[in-house]
Amino acid sequence: MKPMPPHPTPASPVPSDEEDDLLPLLDDEPLPTRVGGLDTRTPWLILVVDDDEDVHQATELALRGLSIEGRPLHLLHAHSRAEALALLAAHEDLAVMLLDVVMESDDAGLQLVREARTALQRESLRIILRTGQPGYAPELDTIRDYDINDYRTKSELTRVRLFTSLTTALRAYRQMCAHEQTRRGLEMVVRASTDLSRLHGMHLFARGVVKQLCALLGIAPEGLICAQAGLQHQDDPARVIAAAGQYGDLIQRPLSDLGVPHVQQALQRCLEEQRNHFDHGVTLYFATSDGRGLAAYIDHHEPLAPLDQHLLEVFCSSMSAGFENVLLYGRLVDQAYVDPLLHIPNLNQFLKHLSALHMPDTERHLAVVDIDGFASINDMLGHGFGDAMLRAVSQRLTSSLSEPCVVAHVSADVFGVLGPKGLVDAEPLQALFRTPFHVQSQTVRLSATMGLVRLDQPDLVGPELLKDAHLALKRAKGLQRGSVCYFSAEMGQDARTRMQLLDSLRAATGSSQLFTVYQPKVCLHTGRVLGLEALLRWRKPDGEMVPPDRFIPLAEQAGLMAVLGTFVLHSACSQLRRLHEAGHRTLSMAINVSQAQLREPDFIPLLADTLNETGVQPASVELEVTESMAADDLGLMRQRLGEIRALGLTAAIDDFGTGFSSLSVLRHLKADRLKIDRAFVAEIEQDSRIARMVVNLGHSLGMTVVAEGVETASQHGMLLELGCDEGQGWLFARPMDEPALLAWLATHPA
Repeated sequence: MKPMPPHPTPASPVPSDEEDDLLPLLDDEPLPTRVGGLDTRTPWLILVVDDDEDVHQATELALRGLSIEGRPLHLLHAHSRAEALALLAAHEDLAVMLLDVVMESDDAGLQLVREARTALQRESLRIILRTGQPGYAPELDTIRDYDINDYRTKSELTRVRLFTSLTTALRAYRQMCAHEQTRRGLEMVVRASTDLSRLHGMHLFARGVVKQLCALLGIAPEGLICAQAGLQHQDDPARVIAAAGQYGDLIQRPLSDLGVPHVQQALQRCLEEQRNHFDHGVTLYFATSDGRGLAAYIDHHEPLAPLDQHLLEVFCSSMSAGFENVLLYGRLVDQAYVDPLLHIPNLNQFLKHLSALHMPDTERHLAVVDIDGFASINDMLGHGFGDAMLRAVSQRLTSSLSEPCVVAHVSADVFGVLGPKGLVDAEPLQALFRTPFHVQSQTVRLSATMGLVRLDQPDLVGPELLKDAHLALKRAKGLQRGSVCYFSAEMGQDARTRMQLLDSLRAATGSSQLFTVYQPKVCLHTGRVLGLEALLRWRKPDGEMVPPDRFIPLAEQAGLMAVLGTFVLHSACSQLRRLHEAGHRTLSMAINVSQAQLREPDFIPLLADTLNETGVQPASVELEVTESMAADDLGLMRQRLGEIRALGLTAAIDDFGTGFSSLSVLRHLKADRLKIDRAFVAEIEQDSRIARMVVNLGHSLGMTVVAEGVETASQHGMLLELGCDEGQGWLFARPMDEPALLAWLATHPA
């Protein structure tokens, strides 16, 4: 039992039923000016909905002069469901609705409840149903489903009971508002943890912390957070990274230039002492593992209870871990989007810039800048010098092409530049390389080859733009060092056609679309058939024949030649065996091999296995290699030809005279045949000097000379005069499949 007070006390602030007609003015104990996020100095808004004007007047009289939780009451009045809906829509801060069930219809009140909860989404609004007709009471399911706070008959709502019901409802409303604000703050924190952008992520996380702090303190979001010097970037000063309310304009301001002395001093003290302060506002410290931290200032000048202070201490510990995670994520983002050597955007970041473009953009250009000869400089002078050279180029590009230009390091010696066409164009970009670069105390002259794209096409997208720029760069490299080439629609169409053809070729590999045909080779003096050359052909499913000069270069670029070469080798040897079994035992088979095949370490064992599997004699098989292959890697070619001859096969040099001819190459290669390229045969009637030279050279080295592409009797006659030994071409026979070949051989004896 509580002790009696030493002096008489006034009447209890909660009236009894007996005192109902003498209800005094009720004032609660003094409260802070803000409770649960609500201002205690503004009145509670109460909506009275009833079609009986007497009820409105009685309610006004009963509640006149009352205050609940330190706040007065203000009543709004509606006489129908439609009027009530309009007031609900106009006043989002309505706390309680005193609602008649039966108005213009028997269930008008319940309809209004449904609309308030579902259509207007007023979840915090507390609803007290009143009815003068108990028989129209709502079902229990309705009260539960629509969160009705109380239900009374009008006769029950005496002044005391009305006061009690309102007090209960307003306290519930205040708690729900506080919970809603807390939920929103937590949502901000969760969103920040998954944000993909380092800068935006840190700001969003800090903003969420401000909101959560204010929700915990029961005040409106008014505050800011400052990051300590060097926390996000080594050279950054201490600056504001999040601000809300009246401090919103201070975002990104350095702490030294804050312009609000008491806030600046509070933050500075918190950062220096690395602890929380609860005097002259709330200042909280969030520690990080590197010794630097963040400080939050919140406008809250009323004394905090020990429990509230403890709650804030726990909050700081929890949020410190959150800030640590955001900073760690920021460093990971740096590694993903910033070049570690040059500290400028890398390829990933550059692609993000390109993807964000709104096309068409007639004011900007895209360029890729390739440093000429970088690989050779790197090899001769070392990677350290190469890195220093890249830094020198990067510094000149970034200093000369500042905002709004974007400069990125997109690959080993290639920079990407995006910016106004007046700066990102052939002349201004080339001008940047006319002045020598200073690299490790040396003066280095550099040139760059460039590909540019005009961003004036509406159907272009980010990654495709960079592909187009590289296509233009490739075209420029084909011209000369230091040149510039602009991307064109025709260039893009050619590239797309090549890519489509390459995709089709990959799909055709291993299918019946690829097959071999055979062109006879004859003795030019007697006309006797000596052998055949196996040739690869490609017929697409629609019947279109793709010329070898289109798909063979694609196969070489795509690394498919080893697979295709193995297919031709096996097919040709199998065909030769069938020809020998058919009685054409003197025929030989010439098979082209690619450089990719010869570089395969298991090529010789594969060749031996194919010969054993098909059962053909090695002496009946001749492998053809091109002169350019021999010139590229003479040592490997000599080794492979030696191994091929050791198996018993013969070798031929194909396309002689079309590459960088070298007599030393022929002298060191142990080949059996030398083939005159069809280009020299085609012009033999106008100029036979090259053909004559090849014939004489081949004979002097002990080789048999074969002419390709013989199409006319005149060419045949001139080759005979020059002393050429063998020939093949349409004059004798076109390339044929097996049935046509067998029919042809039946009339052309070997």
